[in-house]
Amino acid sequence: MSIKRSALKGIAAAAFAALALSACSGGSGEAAPAPSATLDVAKDVTISFAWWGNDDRAAKYEESIALFETKYPNIKVQTSFAAFPDYWTARSTEAAGSSLPDVFQMDLSYLRQYGSTNQLLNLDGQVGDGKALDVSGLDEALLGSGQLDGSQFGIPTSTNTLALFYSPNILDQLGIEPLTGDYTWEDYNDFVNKVSAAGASSDPVLYGSGDYTLTFWFFIQWLIQQDIEPFTAEGELNFTPEQMTEWLNSAESIRTPVDSTYPIARGKQLEPLGGFTVNEVAAEFSWDNFLAGYSADSGTDNIQMLPIPSGADGKKHMFFKPSMLLSASANSKEPAAAATLINFLINEPEVGRIFGTSKGVPAVAAQRDAMNVEAGSIDERVMAYEESVAGDVTASAPLPVLGFGSIEAEFKRLGEEFAYRQITVDQFVEQWFAEAAMTVNK
Repeated sequence: MSIKRSALKGIAAAAFAALALSACSGGSGEAAPAPSATLDVAKDVTISFAWWGNDDRAAKYEESIALFETKYPNIKVQTSFAAFPDYWTARSTEAAGSSLPDVFQMDLSYLRQYGSTNQLLNLDGQVGDGKALDVSGLDEALLGSGQLDGSQFGIPTSTNTLALFYSPNILDQLGIEPLTGDYTWEDYNDFVNKVSAAGASSDPVLYGSGDYTLTFWFFIQWLIQQDIEPFTAEGELNFTPEQMTEWLNSAESIRTPVDSTYPIARGKQLEPLGGFTVNEVAAEFSWDNFLAGYSADSGTDNIQMLPIPSGADGKKHMFFKPSMLLSASANSKEPAAAATLINFLINEPEVGRIFGTSKGVPAVAAQRDAMNVEAGSIDERVMAYEESVAGDVTASAPLPVLGFGSIEAEFKRLGEEFAYRQITVDQFVEQWFAEAAMTVNK
């Protein structure tokens, strides 16, 4: 299937123009000049590469690295991976000791944090004729999502956007019709209550959803639907405690008088899986590239996607986001080899075939074309989904503030306390803003 990207380019340009032009704030001084180096194929080198993900992603990366080492026999790659929270804990420790991996997966949420403190290699010196890194296949605006102060510190590998995943198997079992594409947040709450009530007598008990308000990116999406830019151009918060309170209270109907949300204690038992992937939850919001992992972990391909709920004006106000980027350490002793690996992973068609859409829709056409997707396959469905919601993508992807990773983690931590009913909404908001005051743009 050939997906037309032209409809996405104009939207992507709007979504990432602000990213490309934004200056980095904070940090320990001016960014180091971009080192310019050419790969010495006669010199044997070893570089390190780290990523977050599950075993399925690890297998795909190992297959790709084997191809890379065949093409560049003088470069050996030492690999490691971890689950998302543990991954960033390890990177933080390494950054403190100036020992980040030569190449590592970067999330947009952390780009400003690492790039503005001179931890990332300025890749400008690796781009151009005779250099290791070819970025000509990337949309200019998308490439800008990896820039700080006009210099390149991350290379986007793929795109994604939010979706509602649901299980027709569970809905059929309970005799409940799926939602239609024009549903609202209130409609979703009603759906969750209906599914949980119908599934209460099942073995195991079936639920409609977890408490979706406890994920920070969903709050950001809701703010955008309220015509609120989450962050200012200066890298400060642009929303109030009252707005966060309104968001958290918007799901009160699925908590009382009967709690319809998936039990947090059961969810912690299942980690790294979750209620949706063990087929105990009917629906879950996430990024669209999660379809491959959901199918693999749940043991079924019968998982469908809908766009996110409509806002008060009946529109979705969705945005495209680089699902991940690749960055290199500013302290890498082999910057040309590091850039060569990044170049291979974003441009090599065979890597596109190996990963498909499991990291998002590939950013480079050569990798999308190499996928040779079959009708009805997971890759085809993710690409078709992004095409289908292109008209709903009308908002800019927000550039996370310095300290975003910490405030996102705090939102998750407080969310777990709230799910255990150990704190109230007001306590959640008060504690989160206290943390943000000490963290954001510091």
